[in-house]
Amino acid sequence: MEEAAVVFYAGPFAITSIVITTWGIMLLLGVFCWLATRQLSLEPGPLQTMLEGIILLIEESIEAVSPGYSQQMMPFIGTLWIYILIANLVGIVPELHSPTGNLSVTAGLALLVFLSVHWFGIRNEGAGYLKHYLSPSPILLPFHLISEVTRTIALAVRLFGNIMSLELVALLVLLVAGLLVPVPVLMLHIIEALVQAYIFGMLALIYVAGAMQSQQNVQGVS
Repeated sequence: MEEAAVVFYAGPFAITSIVITTWGIMLLLGVFCWLATRQLSLEPGPLQTMLEGIILLIEESIEAVSPGYSQQMMPFIGTLWIYILIANLVGIVPELHSPTGNLSVTAGLALLVFLSVHWFGIRNEGAGYLKHYLSPSPILLPFHLISEVTRTIALAVRLFGNIMSLELVALLVLLVAGLLVPVPVLMLHIIEALVQAYIFGMLALIYVAGAMQSQQNVQGVS
């Protein structure tokens, strides 16, 4: 896949087309949420019903993994799921590439998950959260740290590799078959975008839930 084109420079920083696309997604989601929540009603219309269904589905998914913490985790996990899904689907639009097909973007998302895991852990359990790195023995501390780093890298590379390969396959198929197979390729892209967004969000949810319950796990081991 070709390198993202530089649109302009902000001082020493190059602003590429991927960054512009990411900003556009954030802006569209912000405007859509603002417009969709301006006139909420006790008797919801089609749009409000759809949004409430999506929120309930995400909340139920979080509750299934981490009972009792859905309200606390909903803003982060829900936003992560929705953003990644839209970012994955952007590749369907002609002349645009999915931001999640860029390793810098997926690395940023994985780093955000990494930081959020520890933020949620310390927020819920205080400094005692860090004790799980010494369980069941302090000798295992280096292995716990290596595990944190490797799973963060894997989280970034998995999403990047799948979306990049999906766009590459779609491009090759269209080049070979022309416009004879646009619908199957389009459906494949949509399904894969849904699956990859779900997997990334679910892994993030599992990591955060594990951090919030680490003290219970330590007590169980001891």
